[in-house]
Amino acid sequence: MSSSFGVTPPSPIVTIPFRQKSGNRDQFMALFREGMTLVEETANYLDGEGRREAKALKPFVSLAYATESMRLTTRLTQLATWLLARRAELNGEEVPPGTGDNSTLLLPIVRTGSSKGYDELPERLRGLIDASYKLHEKIYRIVAARHAHPVAAPIVRANPVAHQVARIAAAFDRR
Repeated sequence: MSSSFGVTPPSPIVTIPFRQKSGNRDQFMALFREGMTLVEETANYLDGEGRREAKALKPFVSLAYATESMRLTTRLTQLATWLLARRAELNGEEVPPGTGDNSTLLLPIVRTGSSKGYDELPERLRGLIDASYKLHEKIYRIVAARHAHPVAAPIVRANPVAHQVARIAAAFDRR
């Protein structure tokens, strides 16, 4: 339809639901499988081989193991929640409140600096941690693209407790 000046007015903006906008269902499902596989691999590792490896670690490395495995589990739970919600949305199902794109999951990636003992953690645990950060980055980029947000580079911060832990360790090493 033209205006009286011969100019066609712009079309109204129409919001496209995720299930339509994500035209490449196969691509999302590959990401979904990657995420669920990582969750399963991590659970199997922490309940089996990881548990045995943790028992053989030095006390300060054991603390790092407990801390990092808890962070890993929390991160993967958040990622799995988002993936499951997006899959439900893609299938035309209702998405539960609190699982949307405004959750804290969608903040830029924050990797804490290596704490004392991190480099001595089992290689498999460090690999799972790295894989979880990579998955988080992929999901963050998808969400940022959906909302036209600029994608921020991962943020690396020093461990805020490392200084106190080092002081405590030094105090016990003097004896």
